[in-house]
Amino acid sequence: MPVPQNFKAPARMSAKEKAFDQIQRWIIDGTLQPGEKLLESELSESLGVSRTPIREAFQLLEVKGLVATYPGKETKVTEVEKGDIFKLYSTLAALHASAAEVAAELIRPEQIQHLIDLNTEFERAVISDQPYLAMETDEEFHHAIVEFANNPYTVSFSESLQVHIRRFKYVFLQQPIDSTQASVDEHFAIIRAFQIRDAAAAHEAMKQNLIRPMRELEHLI
Repeated sequence: MPVPQNFKAPARMSAKEKAFDQIQRWIIDGTLQPGEKLLESELSESLGVSRTPIREAFQLLEVKGLVATYPGKETKVTEVEKGDIFKLYSTLAALHASAAEVAAELIRPEQIQHLIDLNTEFERAVISDQPYLAMETDEEFHHAIVEFANNPYTVSFSESLQVHIRRFKYVFLQQPIDSTQASVDEHFAIIRAFQIRDAAAAHEAMKQNLIRPMRELEHLI
């Protein structure tokens, strides 16, 4: 199980949080491959923590569906199924399109500016070829809109789906810049709809922003 030695460790985290955050990142970016056996001893040494927080991180990752523990206490990274692309993205598209439609009626000028700033950061990450940062910033953009819709149930369902979508999104954001630049443009379309309070346009722009990557991923994976 090859584990990088030169990664940047998160600051100000408990041992459990540090282990969870880094192992999750390695699963998402493919350092830890689907089906790969996770060894407590190697992860403990690499992360500079005892085995207890590694086990606790495994429990959290299993709840999120990123690892599975088998008889004999063997823990492996869960497999990625191509059929999950449609199930995950279509569901998230419906949730986020609905949230965007509601947010268009509630959003304030400073919140629109926050989205503009996030999209600028997203574009910078895309241009500088930082797919993980681009993925995180894209999630911030979408999460902000879901929050602006002021529906805690949508927030909860969205967060649950995002954990699994990250594994596909990371693959997508490593594609040539022409493909990922389209996401930047779609974000601007959502922002423009908010600026003129066009709920229908916000709904369609958000839906497009998630359905297009879904279709492209079906050809990549």
